[in-house]
Amino acid sequence: MSETEYLEERVEDQIQWFDRKSAINKTWYRRCQLVQLIAAALITLSGIFIGKSGLYLQYLIPLLGAIIAIISGILSLYKFQENWIQYRTTAENLQQEKYLFLGRSIPYDEPEPLKLFVERVEAMISHENNNWGQNMRKVSKEHQSGLRDIL
Repeated sequence: MSETEYLEERVEDQIQWFDRKSAINKTWYRRCQLVQLIAAALITLSGIFIGKSGLYLQYLIPLLGAIIAIISGILSLYKFQENWIQYRTTAENLQQEKYLFLGRSIPYDEPEPLKLFVERVEAMISHENNNWGQNMRKVSKEHQSGLRDIL
C-alpha cells in the first residue's frame, strides 16, 4: 500500500469514523442530560401546585422520577460521555499524527517514515479497539450483576 493510499483509505477513514462517533455520542449525552435536568426541575416546581391539582401531580411526579431513573440507566449503560471524549481524543491524536508525518517532523524525520507511521497509527487504532472491548465486557458484567440483584 502506498503512502497516499494509506493516508486516504485508512487514516482519513478512521479520523472521520472517530469524528462521527464522537459527535453522535456527544449529541446523545447532551440530550439525555437535558431531559434529566428538565424532569428534575419540573419535580421541584411541582411543589408550587400541591393542593391545587393534586390529582395530576400524583401521577406526574413519579413519572418524572422514573424518567430520571431511566435516563440515568441509559447514560450508565451506553456511556455516551466517556465514548464522546474517547472518540474525540482518538480522532485528534490520529489527526496530529498525520500532520507530524506529512511535515516529516519528529519522529518522522528519517529516510523511511511510512513504516513508523503505520505502526503508530495502527497502535492507536488497536488501543481504541481494546478499550472498547474492555468497556463492553465491563458493561456486560455490570448488567449481569444488576440482573442478579433484581432477581
